[in-house]
Parts: sequence; C-alpha cells; structure tokens
Amino acid sequence: MKTPNIQKESIVRDSLGRGLRDIRISLTDQCNLRCGYCMPAEIFGQGYTFLPKPDILTFSEIKQVVVAFAASGGKKVRLTGGEPLLRPDVAKLVRSLRSIDEIDEIALTTNGLLLSKCASELKIAGLNRVTISLDAIDDATFRKMSGRDISVQKVLDGIACAEDAGLDVKINAVIIRGQNEDQVIPLAEHFRNTPHILRYIEFMDVGNCNQWAPKDVYTARDILAEIEELHALEPLDANYTGEVASRYRYQDGSGEFGIISSVSQPFCRDCNRARLSADGKLYTCLFAEKGTDLKPILRNRGCVQDRLQEIWTSREDRYSELRGLVSSKKVEMSYIGG
Repeated sequence: MKTPNIQKESIVRDSLGRGLRDIRISLTDQCNLRCGYCMPAEIFGQGYTFLPKPDILTFSEIKQVVVAFAASGGKKVRLTGGEPLLRPDVAKLVRSLRSIDEIDEIALTTNGLLLSKCASELKIAGLNRVTISLDAIDDATFRKMSGRDISVQKVLDGIACAEDAGLDVKINAVIIRGQNEDQVIPLAEHFRNTPHILRYIEFMDVGNCNQWAPKDVYTARDILAEIEELHALEPLDANYTGEVASRYRYQDGSGEFGIISSVSQPFCRDCNRARLSADGKLYTCLFAEKGTDLKPILRNRGCVQDRLQEIWTSREDRYSELRGLVSSKKVEMSYIGG
C-alpha cells in the first residue's frame, strides 16, 4: 500500500539556491572490508568501538525521515554504509520506502560481497539499482586496496547476480596515484560491452584518517588521457542537474563511463544531496565537520519535516570549491557513506 502525503510537497532550497533532491542513508557504520581511503585497518581494528545498537535508527525511524524528505522535494534515496548489507532485512526497508509515492528511485551502494545472496529479494522489494565499489580487477591489487584476503571474483559474482535479478548496475572505482592507477585500463576493458556503467572517482579528502595528500590524486584528466589513447570518446550531457559524474561514450558503441572529479573539478554549486548517518545525524556535505541529530525529534514525535527544511534552507556548504582555504575535522566516510 502506498503511503499518502500528509503535507503538500514543496521544493526546499538552500542559501545558494540548491534544491534538496537526493538523500544518502547509512544503515550501519560497520564494514567487512578495510579499504585504506575509507576504513584503514590500522585504525578500524579489532578493538575499534562501533555504534551501539540502541543508537542506530530503526527502519521505522528511517522511513519517517524519508517521508519528510519526499515532502520537501526529495526524489532519490541511496542506502549506504559502512556496508549496508551487513544490516539484516534490508529488503524489508526497501519495500517500506517504495510505498512513498514521491520517491522515484531507490539505490544501494555496496562492496558486492554479500550481494549474491540477496539481489533477487532486493529487486522484488523495489530496489532500482546497485552501485558496487570495485577499485581493481586483479586479485593482488584488489586485496591491497580492500585490506582483506578476498578474491575479486566474489564481487564479480555479486555483479552477475544483480544483473540476473534485473537490477541496474554501476561500478565505482576510486583511483589513487601509486596504488591502483594501473587498473584504469583493465577496469575500462572489463566493463566495455556490458550494460554496466563504470565511474572512476578521484581520491578525496573525506574524513581525517585516510592520509590524503594532493600528490596522491590521479585526476580526471589523467584518467581520460589514458582511455583516449586506446579509444575514441565523445562527451555526453548530464542526465540531470546535479549529476556528479562527467559522462563519456565510446564512439564504437561499446558503452559509456563517468569520472567523478570532486578535487580537480568541484561541483558544489549543483550539489543537491543530504546525508543521514546510521545514528540519525543529518549532514549537508560529504566533507562536513558535524551533523544535526534528528533522533531526539524522531523519538519524541516532533516534526521531522520542519527540522529538515530548517537545516537545508540554512545550508552554505561548498567545501570542494574552497579546498585549501578551509580546515576542519571532517566526518569519516565509513560513518556517513560516500
């Protein structure tokens, strides 16, 4: 049964005129990999304390936030983590969110290791797409990047199961100079002539523990130059306002790919995303220092929509445009989701 709107939808805009269209929702701060740019093993080891269960939003509370988001003009929901599929019964949440009329798309970002077991169930529940993090196509580099002794084949199996289930599939690859830039071409060749869209991502200074430095950024220009040496390319228009990836198609018709260049070509002026942590803090920027805790409102039956709109209308974030001019202790990617 569809959930009716109680309040009329209104597009909410921030102080720079940016509408609220996307929300990224972290279901857990835990993960079964230890990628160095997100959750380095030397920090997130066996003794690391993750969020206690009572602090994590219930599915019902998450739905309350999404209903308020939808009534504020929101259209797209992405479930993330940590690794969201470590949370039991994610399909149940997807099914619940699918009942909200105004939500056009529900997607899930995952490392793919658990996807083989639940892809069909997620599709039936109403999931539209999975975005799978895959930073290398050979085992040695994959093990180095993921911090775990796992074969890349397990991720590829998850991709195949998602495709078989009828889910749209995107692949995200973070490229770091000196670590995996030799994977640009192997990844491109693997996903050419498939329905899956590969998106390369510049190494970003999200959080404080990934030892980011400008010298380690393998830029969009570097990536594009490599691929152009082998293939004739044609730039494509954005699918919608606020799309973060610059899009390119192979002129031989073998597919397309994208590059997300937050460092070398910031896109703050079109950013329309809010982020909700697993314990209910709303962030208006991936590089934010702190968020606003919605849990007291949720657990005391306050008006989530009013608070959400108040937060968004006062938003001024444009960290990537000011990088180098501002300094702050930023929220970790594993806590807020990418």
